[in-house]
Amino acid sequence: MPKGSVCLSFDFDGMSLWIGSFQSNNPSMISRGEFGTIGLSRLLALLRKHEAPATFFVPGHTAHCYPDLVKQIADEGHEVGHHGWVHENPAKLERAAELEVFERGFEALDHAIGQRPVGYRSAAWDFSPNSIEILLGFGFLYDSSCMANDFYPYYLRQGDRWSTTEPYVFGSIVDLVEVPPSWGLDDFPPLEYVWGANGGPMTPSHVRELWQGEFDYMVANCPGGVYNLTCHPQFIGRGARITMLEQLIEHMKAADVAFERLRDVAERFKKENPVEAWIKANPHRTGATARPPAAG
Repeated sequence: MPKGSVCLSFDFDGMSLWIGSFQSNNPSMISRGEFGTIGLSRLLALLRKHEAPATFFVPGHTAHCYPDLVKQIADEGHEVGHHGWVHENPAKLERAAELEVFERGFEALDHAIGQRPVGYRSAAWDFSPNSIEILLGFGFLYDSSCMANDFYPYYLRQGDRWSTTEPYVFGSIVDLVEVPPSWGLDDFPPLEYVWGANGGPMTPSHVRELWQGEFDYMVANCPGGVYNLTCHPQFIGRGARITMLEQLIEHMKAADVAFERLRDVAERFKKENPVEAWIKANPHRTGATARPPAAG
């Protein structure tokens, strides 16, 4: 049996990252996203070489720009997931606007590959108070945006309430699997420079040290764990960086892990963990172990 799973996930944002999240009207900044097409070609060749299936989250805007490339991703056996329309942050959207973003994303992916995705990742890993309800309404199998664990999937909750003056109130567990990501396993913070936002990219060797350290910990301490790495073709696809990624993949292969798509992990988790049984086994996720508020 493999010691764990590695999910190589890639957000093929293209220009939408800069147009949507950064609200840029700067042709130079927007051109960074166009480099994602070059990075994608290199990544697909790398995954082919190592026979590693992966998951690509694609905004609808990118799917309309590059339908042939998105089709190539699917044709090579990789999963294509929903990633909004133009990399909008759901936390900034009213419910009607968030619904429209989902619909436009579905339409674009149907146009490119004729498939309806079962997985979702939000822009900037943010949710609105309506996001989980919307995901359930659209019948998604899993999400990859929330971070209540590092190496183990779990079921999400709906209806949590919080304030600065009252105890946290846990909502209800719902039939929606979370395969958690992490900002520490993302290439954007350490490898991309944004004027005024950070001090400049780290070296690939330093990034590999961080990512490999997390992987080695999982293998040693978290049996059956899932390592969910998030990269972007426009960042990881440059020379020294994709060389580092290949070195990391080779290190992982030597550790006897399985490379899987996120949907494969989510499907297995759901099969092995019926919701009601999982709730009983995880009382801390339901608030059953929370200290009640003091009387008076």
